[in-house]
Amino acid sequence: MIRQIGAMTINGIWRLGFATRFMWLLLKNSGQSLTRLHLTIREIYFSGVLSLLIILVSGLFVGLVLGLQGYETLQRYGSSEALGVLVALSLTRELGPVVAALLFASRAGSAVTAEIGLMKTTEQLKAMDMMAVNPIARVAAPRFWGGVISMPLLAAMFSAMGIFGGWLIGVPFIGVDDGAFWSQMQAAVDWRFDVMNGVIKSVVFGIAVSLIAVFEGYDCVPTAEGVSGAITRTVVTSALAILALDFVLTSFMFRGQ
Repeated sequence: MIRQIGAMTINGIWRLGFATRFMWLLLKNSGQSLTRLHLTIREIYFSGVLSLLIILVSGLFVGLVLGLQGYETLQRYGSSEALGVLVALSLTRELGPVVAALLFASRAGSAVTAEIGLMKTTEQLKAMDMMAVNPIARVAAPRFWGGVISMPLLAAMFSAMGIFGGWLIGVPFIGVDDGAFWSQMQAAVDWRFDVMNGVIKSVVFGIAVSLIAVFEGYDCVPTAEGVSGAITRTVVTSALAILALDFVLTSFMFRGQ
């Protein structure tokens, strides 16, 4: 047992050091990927546009459920007209960035890990290195920046679709006043403390998920079992990182308000 604990500790420290060094090399070689914009644009399409459908559908249903549950709760206190405030603040502050990041990690993060892991399994990364092509600059960096750019846009679309879902269930179906729904929302939602904090969260989540996905694919064991394990670690580690970072960011952003 002591040997196993020691081996796990040493392996964890080694992976942490390798991940730190990998992130430094990733940032160092990002200039080449940014000068070749077609590589980054292709990854934005792969990570962002192809994830758009699941983001919009999920945001709509989250907004529908949030509007229905929120109306049942607010009605008990005679504040049903504040449904728009509840939906907008819940989505822009928390649910939008967090749920969008979880969906992004499940769909785009796992796909990026599988793609890079397969390239490592078939020795394409070694072939690039032998041809004097930096695999980090050619493969990892565009996928990293594609995820970082896509994540805030997806979170914004998720929140917008969720607000539409809350309006759809609240105004046409339940009968909340349309003017009160939108006017109270506009009066309560602050651009700096609500919208911008949600954008900051989505950017941080995009950096974390993209880095984990690229690193796990680049570091996986070049076998079928190794690739499947790397995909599993990407989804699990990304989910834990998102929830932990959400707590840390929330504690700093809304302290004293």
